[in-house]
Formats: sequence, structure tokens, C-alpha cells
Amino acid sequence: MNDRDRHDRQGRIIALVIAGTGLAWVAAMAAGNALDWSQRTRAFFDLAALAGFGTAIWMIYGLWRARQKDKD
Repeated sequence: MNDRDRHDRQGRIIALVIAGTGLAWVAAMAAGNALDWSQRTRAFFDLAALAGFGTAIWMIYGLWRARQKDKD
């Protein structure tokens, strides 16, 4: 597997992390409305989604650095 294939695979994984985080957050908000969760519980899921998106940004930065390194 060459570098381009590895980078493409990592990009797909990042896309899945972003999509999965978004879907999980939407599902948690829908469940919170349906089950009348407290604002504290809903805020916990907001923070968990923020952590997921932050992880995705960190992964994107790592992928960008790897591609810059492989250009040389």
C-alpha cells in the first residue's frame, strides 16, 4: 500500500468520524427531547460531540502534516 492509498484511507476514516459524531449528536438530541432529559444531560452530549469534532480536526491536521512530509 503506497502513501497515497494510506492517505486516502485516513481521509475516509476522518469523514466517518465526522459523520458518526454528527449522527450520534442528532440522535442524542432527539432522545433528549423525547425522554425529557435535563439540560445538564443534554450539555454532556453537546460536550461529547464537541470532543468528537475536535478529534476529527486533530486527525485532519495529522493527515495534512503527513501529506506535507510525503511531498518532499
